[in-house]
Amino acid sequence: MPELPDIDVYVARLEERITRTVLKQVRLASPFLLRTVEPPLAAANGRIVSGSKRIGKRIAIGLEGEYWLVLHLMIAGRLHWYESGTQPPGRNHLAIFEFSSGSMSLTEAGSKKRASLHFVHGDDALAAQDPGGIEPLHCSVTEFTARLTSENRTLKRALTDPHKFSGIGNSYSDEILHAARLSPVALTQKLDRAEQQRLYEAMRDVLGTWRDRLLADSAGRFPGKVTAFRDGMAVHGRYGKPCPDCGVAVQRIRYKSNETNYCPRCQTRGKLLADRALSRLLKADWPARIDD
Repeated sequence: MPELPDIDVYVARLEERITRTVLKQVRLASPFLLRTVEPPLAAANGRIVSGSKRIGKRIAIGLEGEYWLVLHLMIAGRLHWYESGTQPPGRNHLAIFEFSSGSMSLTEAGSKKRASLHFVHGDDALAAQDPGGIEPLHCSVTEFTARLTSENRTLKRALTDPHKFSGIGNSYSDEILHAARLSPVALTQKLDRAEQQRLYEAMRDVLGTWRDRLLADSAGRFPGKVTAFRDGMAVHGRYGKPCPDCGVAVQRIRYKSNETNYCPRCQTRGKLLADRALSRLLKADWPARIDD
């Protein structure tokens, strides 16, 4: 799922291409994409684009008259840009947004169509699209700690809770926890002040560094490869590969369709965290430490 750095890049590149242009038409290929009835989507046609912004993991495109198109890409949704006069190729588009400056299409890989489009009117309706998490790159350490410790949950669950923190998902939470040298299953209310400070600084550094890097990489073009697995990540998507800091093989915890990656030496003092599938299968044979 595209997260804060990826969504910020989408928003920045859309700002360059559609702000103060006219949205001529929205064409839906899938009726299941649109999740709202009022106002009718046809009311978006012909309106001038006032700007774009990120709301959590959503992209909000503002139109004159306080109308908003709110896109949630979910796991497999991606945006594509085509200059004026270029017809979007293929037939797998869920929607095509025709602007006076070009066209943007929304595609979604796989058979499970989870991406969504909401068309809303007014600030209150837009605010209802926001899960309420604080902005990781703009909050103070006091605000961060208050949200983090409001419930006693694992760090992984707390960081990826959109009601607590805006825009952090599975990928960057792994990277943040590795940078902070903290276990993904450590409990939020058990951290001391030094660990809280370390986690706060790691969050800002990881998200800010990746956002700046992706912005630089996409300069002059629309982002074409938005993925949860990127070269240069320390642990996410690197199961079995060496940790870049200590060389120990990156481990994982798997639960349903989610996977958490971590370094047992850097983050858990050599302890192997129980994998819900393998540890139950191996039982007493499950190794307790990486040295085993």
